[in-house]
Amino acid sequence: MITIIIYELAFLVVVIITFLLPDLFQMPEWYMEKIVPTNSALIGLLGGILYCLRGIYKNRSVNKSWDENWHVWYYLRPFTSSISGFISYVMLSAGLLTLDAVPGETEFGFYAFAFIAGYNVDKFLQKLEDIAKTIWGIDKSRSGNEDNK
Repeated sequence: MITIIIYELAFLVVVIITFLLPDLFQMPEWYMEKIVPTNSALIGLLGGILYCLRGIYKNRSVNKSWDENWHVWYYLRPFTSSISGFISYVMLSAGLLTLDAVPGETEFGFYAFAFIAGYNVDKFLQKLEDIAKTIWGIDKSRSGNEDNK
């Protein structure tokens, strides 16, 4: 369990450092042009880290149900959260989801949505499957079907 806590906190340090980089150093123009999608992925990662840290203390201390079978989940969750944060940016930018936020004017809507997508990956993926079904008629995957859980 200690290894997982260190792993999650290391990711948190990486997120903080990456957020501070543009303020501390002159970043390349190509990086600054992609700051909103990059930060969306980082904020999704932040949401996932929060969810994992909450899961650690809740399952270990509150529920007293820590199970080593979940270790893989704790190691992979930050990656799925970061990907979800980035995909939330793509969906908003493509107009498949809408907010009253446009990159350059205010990024907070993108970042808020990325945090939610990273914090609650399962519900975010279910919503994406709902969108795919509505727009393109694509049936839900087995993992998105409530009957298969």
